[in-house]
Amino acid sequence: MAMKITVIGLGYLGATHAVAMAKVGHQVIGIEPNPQKIASLSQGKAGFFEPGLDEELAKQIASGRITFKSAHDEESREADIHFICVGTPQTPGSMAADTSYLVSAINDVAPYLREDALVVGKSTVPVGTAVSLTQQLAKATGFSAPNLAWNPEFLREGTALEDSLHPDRLVIGVTNPRAEELLRQVFAPMIAEGIPFLVTDLATAELVKAAANAFLATKISFINAMAEIAEVSGADASSLAKAIGYDERIGNKFLRNGVGFGGGCLPKDIRALIARAEELGVGESVAYLHEIDKINLRRRDRVIHLLQEELGTLSQKRVLILGAAFKPDSDDVRDSPALAIALLAKAAGAEVIVHDPVALHGVALKHPELTLEQSLHQAFTNVDAVVLATEWKEYRELDPTTVTPRNKFIIDGRNVLDVAKWQQAGFKVQALGRTITN
Repeated sequence: MAMKITVIGLGYLGATHAVAMAKVGHQVIGIEPNPQKIASLSQGKAGFFEPGLDEELAKQIASGRITFKSAHDEESREADIHFICVGTPQTPGSMAADTSYLVSAINDVAPYLREDALVVGKSTVPVGTAVSLTQQLAKATGFSAPNLAWNPEFLREGTALEDSLHPDRLVIGVTNPRAEELLRQVFAPMIAEGIPFLVTDLATAELVKAAANAFLATKISFINAMAEIAEVSGADASSLAKAIGYDERIGNKFLRNGVGFGGGCLPKDIRALIARAEELGVGESVAYLHEIDKINLRRRDRVIHLLQEELGTLSQKRVLILGAAFKPDSDDVRDSPALAIALLAKAAGAEVIVHDPVALHGVALKHPELTLEQSLHQAFTNVDAVVLATEWKEYRELDPTTVTPRNKFIIDGRNVLDVAKWQQAGFKVQALGRTITN
């Protein structure tokens, strides 16, 4: 059954969720205070790079199932469900998550809530946030028992729309049967596919996303810790990952050594989990996450060490960084290992050239000290070293005989290159966690 919903906050999560809800047949009102975002979305442009999203957004606008507004009005009162999708960034000077945008969203929607309407948080939050927001909602509305649920998101940048339409699981934290029934109606097309629908309490639903990201971060840093051992012992961490990944209890996903993880979720979420556990008096339970974070950051430093081993001082050397986004099929440069490596090389004295198929606009304003190059082949001109830091398809498939750097030395920071092919083209190849005979 089609329902009328609002989606509050139209950043990466909110815009994707709004489009997905419209695609499955619901009537969606997107609420976003930023007028530039509203103008862009209304023209069928999400404002960030996500494969297939703009095309589907345009279709849903044409269908009439999605509209955008800069603030709530009386139409919001007609909605059965209000999804809150605002950001929870890391607080400056702290590891804790900043939940102030959630507080503002609750205050903004409160005057337009019916007593039988459901507010659903999708943002990643510290466990216990939903209880405090329920209390805030009661105060703002005067309702004795406002209806609030939690439905964490599990989107992967690059496949976000597909993940929204066909998630591997749906988790809802509720306090009453009506909330569960409304969410079953919203997600009926997914449930009909056989997608697991897990009903929990509020705290568990909040903790699911943090726990999942902590586990994934741990898996990545584990194999990178093994890479550190491999680098001094002559072992091959990539072969090691393949060997242990065949164990079904371990699996091979997220078990690939390289320059580590980044983006807007994993780094901030593990730090927020540490901060919240310490607030709850159980900081020792996640103390290991401090080391996970350190291992991740050390992989970036390792690239600089490899450059220095090859070139000596980086002063006045030209270094090309292939990639700026934290992962391929995304323009997100938040906490990007590729961008971090570029800045570390610059700090070490190098002239740094950065190429990325879509993410250079996110670098240009913040880092004028970096040289940005739109042309991949031109980027190689007169460079002394190359670092593959984001595994874009065009880098993996690049013919090394078509590029002419001054010094043919490349570091494969993602372990995706055909080493033999690059060596045949005259390149010296180095890769994290591997011993390569050149």
